[in-house]
Amino acid sequence: MSFLVLSAHGFGPATSASHLCESSSRLQHSRIIRPTCMASTLEKTDKWSKAARDRSRYASFAFNPESVASMDVGFSYEELQASVGEIKTYSRGDTVQGAVISFEPNGAVVDIGVKSSAYCALTEMALVKPDKPENAMNIGDNMEFVIMSREDENGQLFLSRRRILFAEAWDKVTEIHAEDEAVDAEVMAVNKGGAMLQVQGLRAFMPGSHYLPGQTPNEELVGKTLSIKFLDVDKEGNRLVASHKKAVVDSTIVDLTIGAVVKGYVTAVKPYGAFIDVGGISGLLHISQISCDHIADVSAVLPQGAAIKCMVISQDKGKGRIALSTKTLEAEPGDMIKDREKVFEFAEETAGKYQERIAAEKKAREEAAQDAIFGLESVFSEPEGGDEAPAPAPEGDLPLES
Repeated sequence: MSFLVLSAHGFGPATSASHLCESSSRLQHSRIIRPTCMASTLEKTDKWSKAARDRSRYASFAFNPESVASMDVGFSYEELQASVGEIKTYSRGDTVQGAVISFEPNGAVVDIGVKSSAYCALTEMALVKPDKPENAMNIGDNMEFVIMSREDENGQLFLSRRRILFAEAWDKVTEIHAEDEAVDAEVMAVNKGGAMLQVQGLRAFMPGSHYLPGQTPNEELVGKTLSIKFLDVDKEGNRLVASHKKAVVDSTIVDLTIGAVVKGYVTAVKPYGAFIDVGGISGLLHISQISCDHIADVSAVLPQGAAIKCMVISQDKGKGRIALSTKTLEAEPGDMIKDREKVFEFAEETAGKYQERIAAEKKAREEAAQDAIFGLESVFSEPEGGDEAPAPAPEGDLPLES
């Protein structure tokens, strides 16, 4: 009896029942053992680490440095580095040179030679914040900036032009103060203590007493320009103190010479004299210089606020002080008490005569001094005839008594 048996090689006749049983036993054994081996393999694989699995999975794609090293790419790493050039790096506080390449609503983009363009905000463009970037810079301008911060997440640096200008402004005002020069300043605000000024882009304070003699700054001055000189320049303390009065006084006193006739107003009357405002300068007219005659009450002769003409008899440019006289303008002694308007009317003419008289007296003194010197030389000179001493001159004929 024959059977048709399904084997691993297909269908075929079996010769005997024993052969069928043997084949069936091998097939069952195969079905049992093979799944057991696969399970063991999977169990082992599950215990691998991720790195081990990646090595097993991508082993054929592993990088081989030797294969790259053997390749001829046409240049070396040194040549590549040289072709790229040195990459610039900056730190906070560094000074850099940059070119303005574009504007934004609140700032400007600046090329300083790094991987990302830098940025200068509107508030850092100038000492006084401009309304828009175009009022402070132009496209293509090349100028110095200060690095304000480290790179942000985008690799961008923030710049300041204001800090450069701030340092330059302080150097300028320090130089102006050292040379005692006058400079223009704009009045920004006025308060009880004085006025706030803007000079060379910096803020300065002008005390009220340094505006003009007898006057204090008011709101009408805001926006106007004044000529000032510096009283104090302190960069470390960020302190600037200015004076309009000093600038006016110094410019006026240069034009004043001894003997000049000036116009003024009586600003204050004291028992010892009167103070006269002469072009912003406060001069003193002492009671002894008002008239040749005695004066008991200064206010009776020169009331406060009265217009007056005086002659300059001395000045101190360093302190901005001048001494005045009306006595030298009197044609006759006591004219200032009798008719001071007549004195003022002919002041220039009288002053001319006074100066001529003073010049003549000065010349006479110089000639007398010269004659005295020549007389002394003749007394002490040796005689030409020998070593004999000269005979003494008779008393009363000595050059010193002539």
